[in-house]
Amino acid sequence: MASDIDNAPKAEDAAPTPELRFLKLLVTALAGTMIAGLITIIVLLVIRFPSVAAVRPTLPEGLTLPGGLKAEAVTFGRGWIAVVTDSGEILVLDAGTGALRQRVAIGAP
Repeated sequence: MASDIDNAPKAEDAAPTPELRFLKLLVTALAGTMIAGLITIIVLLVIRFPSVAAVRPTLPEGLTLPGGLKAEAVTFGRGWIAVVTDSGEILVLDAGTGALRQRVAIGAP
């Protein structure tokens, strides 16, 4: 009886089935594809990011806010610049000259 158990094929000795080999191949191909895609995305971000960061709107030379106000946010439009100040105002300035076009008070809610 013990001889029958010893002569039985073991799981380690058995060759993998064709389906298992195919599954291993698919998993390996998927892992390779994911690694290649991740490297491609990283390379594209590195190549594109400096060119995007270099395009910035320029402020006019000598732009100063009236009355010693401090800017909290700046928005650029076509031909104008809006500056939100710490005093609760929006100053609309000319983009070319920096001259004050409009002053808008922001009311408390």
